[in-house]
Amino acid sequence: MSETILANAMLVLEDEVRRGHLVIRDGLIAEIGEGSAPAGAIDFEGDYLLPGFVELHTDHVEGHLYPRPRVMWNAFAAVTAYDAQIASSGITTVFDSLRVWPDKKAVGMDGDASLLASTIDQAAKAGLLRAEHHVHLRCEVAADGVVEDAEKLMAACDVRLVSLMDHTPGQRQFLTEEHFRSYYKKKSGMTDAEMDVIVADRLIAHERHARANRERLVAIAHRRGIVLASHDDASDAHVGEAIEDGVAIAEFPTTVAAAQGSHAAGIRVLMGAPNVVRGGSHTGNVAAEDLARRGVLDIMSSDYVPGSLLLAAFALPGLVDGISLPQAVAMVSANPADAAGMGDRGRLRQGLRADLLRVSRAGPVPVVRTVWREGERVA
Repeated sequence: MSETILANAMLVLEDEVRRGHLVIRDGLIAEIGEGSAPAGAIDFEGDYLLPGFVELHTDHVEGHLYPRPRVMWNAFAAVTAYDAQIASSGITTVFDSLRVWPDKKAVGMDGDASLLASTIDQAAKAGLLRAEHHVHLRCEVAADGVVEDAEKLMAACDVRLVSLMDHTPGQRQFLTEEHFRSYYKKKSGMTDAEMDVIVADRLIAHERHARANRERLVAIAHRRGIVLASHDDASDAHVGEAIEDGVAIAEFPTTVAAAQGSHAAGIRVLMGAPNVVRGGSHTGNVAAEDLARRGVLDIMSSDYVPGSLLLAAFALPGLVDGISLPQAVAMVSANPADAAGMGDRGRLRQGLRADLLRVSRAGPVPVVRTVWREGERVA
């Protein structure tokens, strides 16, 4: 029986923050108490003790694989470097959001989902990953072949989440063609002529494939028991479609109306933590802080900056009246864990997994000092 005691910590519990100690035994939280702890405990010196973060949507791994436009890095090196950054940011469970977006004309834009999934699986089996990894397939419903590619990945790896995406010019996130062009030209380094081809193809593909592919993906996910997420919902019609499809998570709704409609329907609203930290959306859509103030923000995702979860969790109580630190921390731990069907983690509670963080606030921003996953120190 292995045992670790963490003492003199500010415990961020489900409904309060209080000084005390926590006992880890055989990978689980065995005891939470107040007052003095037994000899041999690790002294937190007043630092915070939080549950490990659960990240449902990060495509940050793709930035490690393609550190520059048209530059592809060694996949194994990219995955292990990504994992190290994830863990050191306090994320103990991560859903790697891999794009299923077959399009050979858009080099570096299809995400290389198969390569990344197999490499992550290889690294995990070798015991080289610090965080626990699961697969989130970001399925572009307008892409020809997306259903077949998704099914191959589902057969080969641990897919726990599927999001239904549509990045067609004039749809959802990109309400105008110019918005689409500007965003992807900066991201991919493509020329105007190359982008002309992409735009034309996207419009045709949406007309041909979007509706049928969405229906097929929804049916497959339900058959396999995979959690479904909508993406970039902007209207009441989008929310109605999500409800009909049995969606559990609304990722990055672009309007207040869509967020309110999803929340009212029991669909958990997920927004980017960078949106909170920056004070608004980098694409000009609704601010996460505004949704939090309206009481319709349920989950925060690091999206493209792993360290943003910690910053946003500690910043949100100072930005929005009525949101406590335990409530903000739940948005990056308990709430995403529940949405993914992982009730064994995400809270400081006896009997749950000892996925834990030591966080210091000695400097201008909170900093992760130590990370435990199932009681083992990983960062």
